[in-house]
Amino acid sequence: MGLCYAVNSAVLPEQWFLPPALDRAPLMLGLVLRHKDVALRITEVEAYMGEQDPGSHAFRGRTKRNAVMYGPPGRAYVYFHMGLHHCVNLVCGPTDFATGVLIRAGEVIDGVDTAMARRNAKGVCRKVDDVARGPARLTVALGIDLSDDGTPVCLEGGPMTLSRPADPVQFSIGSGARVGVSGEGGDAERFPWRFWIAGDPTVSAYRASPPLQARPRS
Repeated sequence: MGLCYAVNSAVLPEQWFLPPALDRAPLMLGLVLRHKDVALRITEVEAYMGEQDPGSHAFRGRTKRNAVMYGPPGRAYVYFHMGLHHCVNLVCGPTDFATGVLIRAGEVIDGVDTAMARRNAKGVCRKVDDVARGPARLTVALGIDLSDDGTPVCLEGGPMTLSRPADPVQFSIGSGARVGVSGEGGDAERFPWRFWIAGDPTVSAYRASPPLQARPRS
């Protein structure tokens, strides 16, 4: 069981992000990620474990693209995926360890009208549950793009924050294979590193990666 939160509280400090992503990922469920004027309750995440993880952008070492992953922790790693959309990860672990948590889905709890307008500007969105259901929709709803790469999420009053809200509610956590990860990194038995709030309607659907689209991600 985990805790689900609905009301904003203090922003989590940088020290909270010091353990590696696999430790922090399930604990991010139910927390609130805010970017400027929109906030959502995180309902689905995936852990990526850096150079030891064949599914991670950092598997082959440091590059200009993945530099933010190498620390310090508590920063947003934002990248443009396959030239189509943005994804946002939260960097965890000590500096140079390069682990991160992909924020896959969430329930918008503040700024719903703004989030819906952003989504409809990019394509049709009729249901509130679909506003941030999936990592690309989530960044559109929050207004996150490459200009946010490296932004700290651990500073009170910052443009992007992660908070542990009050009023906890119990929920169950599911886990399984990461979505769309090809090759070794997509092995559900070795890497069951996708976590979600069981039964939540905002959680995205699982899709395996086609065998020929072998592209690591974080």
